[in-house]
Amino acid sequence: MPLLSQHSSPRARAMYLRTLPSIRERCTKVHDLAKEGQLQYFHYDPGREEAVIEFCASIMERDFSNEFASIPPHGRWRHLDAGRRRIEPMLLSWDGSITPLDTKEKCKRVIDLFLVSVLLDAGAGSQWAYTEEDSGQTFSRSEGLGVASVHMFMDGIFSGSASQPYRVDGLAHITVDKVAEAMQVSSSNPMVGLEGRTSLLVGLSTALKSNPQFFGQDARPGNMLDFLEAESKLEGSTRRVHISTLWTILIEGLSPIWPTRLTLDGVSLGDVWSCPALKQPSQAEGDDLVPFHKLTGWITYSLIEPMEKLLGWTFDGAEDMTGLPEYRNGGLLIDLGVLTLRPGVLSSECYPDESGIPRLPPSHPAVVEWRAMTVIELDRIADALRRKHNLPKDKLTLTQVLESATWKGGREIAKSLRPSTGGPPIDIVSDGTVF
Repeated sequence: MPLLSQHSSPRARAMYLRTLPSIRERCTKVHDLAKEGQLQYFHYDPGREEAVIEFCASIMERDFSNEFASIPPHGRWRHLDAGRRRIEPMLLSWDGSITPLDTKEKCKRVIDLFLVSVLLDAGAGSQWAYTEEDSGQTFSRSEGLGVASVHMFMDGIFSGSASQPYRVDGLAHITVDKVAEAMQVSSSNPMVGLEGRTSLLVGLSTALKSNPQFFGQDARPGNMLDFLEAESKLEGSTRRVHISTLWTILIEGLSPIWPTRLTLDGVSLGDVWSCPALKQPSQAEGDDLVPFHKLTGWITYSLIEPMEKLLGWTFDGAEDMTGLPEYRNGGLLIDLGVLTLRPGVLSSECYPDESGIPRLPPSHPAVVEWRAMTVIELDRIADALRRKHNLPKDKLTLTQVLESATWKGGREIAKSLRPSTGGPPIDIVSDGTVF
């Protein structure tokens, strides 16, 4: 879709803000303000980008030497396999039967699992952890949520049929108590956003049933393969799917699960927020809005991998995908000085304890500026790393940079600077539906 003009209707603007290209375009406008020193909450120091690049390069080289082709894509698969391989062995005998599953059904089951796992992945806080019974290993944060979701899936918690546990078609009966028990939540092991992530799962049940064109009559996520296949083209032995088709399934088909926040011309926008720094006199309605759609992007990255790996499909238009505007990638920028909060811009109420870490809701303009800057800075970091190693985009993709450098780097520097929590430099009040 082309960029909108000042004369576009509010409905056209609303629909545009739900597209993938709108994320980078609107975030660029915030980044342009930063270059002019016109952000309300942050000072931008591009001179500090070199420190980020060197830090990220050191992590990549430490973990992958110069074998960058071996870097896996950023996706949920990594977290589900935390500590050991879990997914591939299950593909060999998903349900323990002697009847082998065809490849497409295996992929449908992986998509079922990955989608609910991503929705359960919103930040759990620094106090929660999950102990895997059979291995005795304990995991926290994204890995803990991922490993827990695998066991919930294998136990049939998401299925509507006891005889077919490895399906996601029974979410209507999910409750906070069931999720809490499965995730080992207790007064001594508290989880942030438990109610929010449970409501996402219940909402997913409604969304799946409301969109049979995407999810079939039996209303399961994996059925999106049938829609994608019908909308794809076959070139020789290669099936080519455009990323916009998958994005449409997720942004339209899953829209009922997100809380209604901002609306424009009656359209619920999802993960879209106002950035006051963008406001201008006599501007068109919606010109101050910045879309992120972080969870939709995370789902997209996570679902592409099994379709490429198991089915051999190729996705066109992946260059429209952006880096994920969340606290690991964004925290890296603050911790290494690319972004610095302007003195005195946050009230004392934003600092609830003596840690000096501000605590803000996702709607706060400082968080909106931070996330918008993160999207564009991730592009700049990826470009710089390619130049450093003389690699084209297809040899070091943005999703590989997210996996091997920025997300991992954000986590490592947070643990170094804040060893007691490993938390971000700005604490986000999470309800389980944004981060």
